[in-house]
Amino acid sequence: MTGKKEKRPARRLDLGAYRGEVGAGFDDPHFIDVISRPENIWDIPEAELLFDGRNRVGTVRILLASGLNRDLVVKEFSSRGLIRLKSLVQPSKAARAWRGALALEERGLGTASPAGYLEKRKRGLVERSYFFAARVDGAEEIRGLFRSLQASELEPLLSALADFLRRCHDRGILHRDLSDGNILVKKGEPGHDSFCLLDTNRIRVCQRLGGFRRAKNLIRLGIPPAFQKYFLSCYFGGRRPRKAHWFWYRLNKIVYTSYVDVKKKLRLRRIARFLRIQ
Repeated sequence: MTGKKEKRPARRLDLGAYRGEVGAGFDDPHFIDVISRPENIWDIPEAELLFDGRNRVGTVRILLASGLNRDLVVKEFSSRGLIRLKSLVQPSKAARAWRGALALEERGLGTASPAGYLEKRKRGLVERSYFFAARVDGAEEIRGLFRSLQASELEPLLSALADFLRRCHDRGILHRDLSDGNILVKKGEPGHDSFCLLDTNRIRVCQRLGGFRRAKNLIRLGIPPAFQKYFLSCYFGGRRPRKAHWFWYRLNKIVYTSYVDVKKKLRLRRIARFLRIQ
């Protein structure tokens, strides 16, 4: 008698100053050796730094003990100001990214396969943390497609995206930064595109999501105005959205867009970094 093969659980890691977890598919001595000194990972010849700001994001190719090469995405989170202080009672951003990615995987929802995470604490405060995930090949950010596709191509994409996000919400997944840059899409036949959620440290798991909370969660998506009602109709199962849901979506969309415009003009993020509160 053959039973269902059980998935091996993740394993805890204790690498001196760093502690974390590694996924079963990446529990490899070569991988662990590389990440055991995460502050040196950008010095590896095969590493490429893609973004260097408050956080760092890059890729690295690692030769595993099995002889396979794995392309990984590395996200390095710095911790300072209020964020560092909150780490006394909250998991690090890397730990939240790890848990968010696992939550998506467990529910059969697309994300970059989580490889592991590490965090370094001093007196209970997180100094630095790292999240590792498999690189997603053959996918692109959805924001470019919103701008480039004609109506005949955009509508099937929006329909497929609405179906994906409805499934996420139905399964209790709330992405608190559901923006164009955090959704990758692999193009397939019209209406059969596949999607991948990134920035999983912003994932929250909820028991139930009501219609108004769902509608508000969609406002960061840069869907062209002429297609917003069509998108909401697809999201609500092909029915016209209730007037209350449509009003709530539009109201929050206007407020959010105005807030982003003001923040850019006042350079609030730069001020927050200067004051070391972010």
